[in-house]
Amino acid sequence: MNAVAQHTSRNAEALDEEIESGGFARTAAGEQSSRLVVVSYNVRYCVGSHLIGGSLLRRAGLGRPSFRPRLVEKNIERARRVLTKSSLMPRADLVAIQEADRGTRRAGGRHVALELARALEMNFARAHVATPRDVGPKKKKWWLDFEQQIEVGEEGDTGVAILSRLPISDAERIELPWHECAWRPRLALAAVVPLGARGLHVFNAHIDTHASVEGQLEQHREVLARAESLKDEAPCVIVGDFNTMTRDSCEAVRELYESRGFTSPLADDTATWRSGPIRHHFDWIFTRGLNVLRWGVARARGVSDHWPVWAEVEAAQTTT
Repeated sequence: MNAVAQHTSRNAEALDEEIESGGFARTAAGEQSSRLVVVSYNVRYCVGSHLIGGSLLRRAGLGRPSFRPRLVEKNIERARRVLTKSSLMPRADLVAIQEADRGTRRAGGRHVALELARALEMNFARAHVATPRDVGPKKKKWWLDFEQQIEVGEEGDTGVAILSRLPISDAERIELPWHECAWRPRLALAAVVPLGARGLHVFNAHIDTHASVEGQLEQHREVLARAESLKDEAPCVIVGDFNTMTRDSCEAVRELYESRGFTSPLADDTATWRSGPIRHHFDWIFTRGLNVLRWGVARARGVSDHWPVWAEVEAAQTTT
């Protein structure tokens, strides 16, 4: 079946406030599930895993921008295989992606969330952050200077998205407070997918890597406030690229979430990002009102400098 994405965005001026959505799933509108494999994946606009090497080639004038559209297309297909037919993880039911570019030069002009949703035969909802028109990227931390930035005034944008083989409802963008990074404000995306009798509330957050630990926790509190406002502590999962650069930041994030009734199966030293021999634990899954049956990190090659983290969950039994 060839489904066509139906965008909720009405016009260019309204894009900043709206959720873009589309449907490519084969599942019926009323289909339910008792278990879901949930994935968090910073796809790095599907440009590949060579963060430092790619930057050095660009600086030396050896980059191949004309090859970028085909490279991104190839990596979207790689991501599809990892998430559906890989020995690295079970087939994904719900995928939260970060750095989901649309129409940027660095993504070869492609719409990463839409094209990946089509490849996976999933529904999607996406929220974006606009590129500032008058504030450019500033040199802040050496490892960020290797990343290819979206240029001031460039067409296209980056964002976060939720992809699901089941219907997605109640999608809502969550603006996150920021202090350090005017040229790249952060946001989260919330939505609901069917799971058991009560549904599953999903939150996908991309936390600011420029911020201090306290600045990051301030962003997490904004997401947690939305989760805590749900009626009867509905089952929910909060995932994303939390950019926990240090052991202290990992411990601070875990302490905050556990104090609010959430748990994560991931140990604080779980490697989810790499560049050469360097490893970091950036990507997380926290749950409430769910049983985590199994989890893992799919060490996929090529798509991104992040690896997808996944967990199979089911709704916890409630007692009366």
